[in-house]
Parts: sequence; structure tokens; C-alpha cells
Amino acid sequence: MLWLENLPAVLQALVATGFTYAMTALGSATVFFFRDINRKVLDGMLGFAAGVMIAASFFSLLAPAIEMADNFYGAGYGLPSWAAAAIGFLAGGSFLRLSDRLLPHLHVGTSEAEGVKTNWSRSVLLVLAITLHNIPEGLAVGVGFGASALLPGAGLAGAVSLALGIGLQNFPEGAAVSIPLRREGMKRLRSFWIGQASGIVEPVAGVIGAALVLSMQAVLPYALSFAAGAMIFVVAEELIPEAYHEGNDHIATTGIMLGFAIMMAMDVGLG
Repeated sequence: MLWLENLPAVLQALVATGFTYAMTALGSATVFFFRDINRKVLDGMLGFAAGVMIAASFFSLLAPAIEMADNFYGAGYGLPSWAAAAIGFLAGGSFLRLSDRLLPHLHVGTSEAEGVKTNWSRSVLLVLAITLHNIPEGLAVGVGFGASALLPGAGLAGAVSLALGIGLQNFPEGAAVSIPLRREGMKRLRSFWIGQASGIVEPVAGVIGAALVLSMQAVLPYALSFAAGAMIFVVAEELIPEAYHEGNDHIATTGIMLGFAIMMAMDVGLG
């Protein structure tokens, strides 16, 4: 990890989100080996991704945001330590909700596009749908590395564990996009392209997140909790409902529990 410590925070964020994108692409590449995926396996993978994101939202984002808000604002302004975190959390969820309503997109397995009406191609709409999920993940990693540069207590290891956790759940997410597209009759290469293309936004969001907190340290608690709120919105709006849609409740729940436990262990162990 020494070589990473010597890089500026923005480059650290770029490297880390490059890794999370690569994991998405690697998961999407499974479409070259499998035409179909067992629904129980898929629901377990979706549950696992949800568990990782829930744990990351609390241990890597919300808990540090509350602590930082107490240090930044508590003594000088009398603001409760939870207030900045709550405001940022709700703002993150609201941002994703607004984006979901306005941005044209099409979810895998559906035929009705959401958002404003457009004549964009199905492939573009599919990429936009998954891109909405990946923006908060990239933002979270970028903000994490920005925080580690500004506050020694935040710790580079914590940011690295967050990137590892996001990357870990990006692999099944990539497969969960590409393989169903292949099952619908789309060619392997096109299915892979759509699956991996959705992850390209993560390095962009990561660099923006790191640059934002480095230029405006006072917004750090809000930025951390904003990313957490956006991720929880994705979990509640898409991942959990999709994982439970086919009735594989116990498998999905087991995936959530395993994902949460692994991310918690990584964050606490490395951070």
C-alpha cells in the first residue's frame, strides 16, 4: 500500500475506482462463458451486493461523517453531530430519486423505459439505468480517499477497504447485467459492452468526489453521508426488490447477511 500512499488523493481515487470498474468489467466478461445464470444464484449475488453496500454506507461513510461533523461543527455552532449526516443522507437519496424520475433509462428484464420520454436506443437506456447505480459507488470511494488525505484519523486503509468492498460487489453486479441480456438473445459482445460500460462512470465520480472534498473540507461530512444516502437508495429501490422478486427470499437474505458481514470485517479489520 506504500506506493498508493505516495500518490495525491485524486490519483488514489482514480486508481481505486479504476479497480472497481475493472471488477465490473470482469463480472460482465462471464457472459463469454455462460449464456444463462440460475435465478437462485443471481438473487444470492444481488443480496450479497446489497449487504456490502449497506455495511459500506454505515461503517465507511455515515459513522465517519457523524464523527467529523462533531469535530467540525459541534463546538463552534452547536449543531448536533447527527444533523449534517442526516441532511447529507437525505440529500443523497433525494438526488438519486430525482435522477431516477428525470433521466431516461431502462432496467434489464423490462420493456418500459422510465424517466422523460426519448427515442434513444435500448442499449443506451440500459447503460443509463446501471450508471445510476454506479455513480454513488464511485463518489463514495472518491470521498473516502479525499477524507483520508485531509484527516489522518480517517485512514487510508479505510478508504482502501471501501474500494475493495465496492469492487467485490461489482463483480456479481456486472454478471447480473450481462448474462440476463445474453439470455434475452443479445450477442455476447454487446451484452458485455453494456455491462462494463455502466462502470466507466465510477472513476469519473471518484475523481469528482475526491476533488470536491479537497477543495471544500467543510463539506466532507455532508459528502460522506450524501454518498451513503445515494447507495442506500439504490439498495432499497433496486437491489433488494429485484433479489426478492422471484421468491428466493432465504437465499437473498443469506446473501445480504454475508455481504454485510464481509464488508464490516474488511472495514473494521483494515480501517
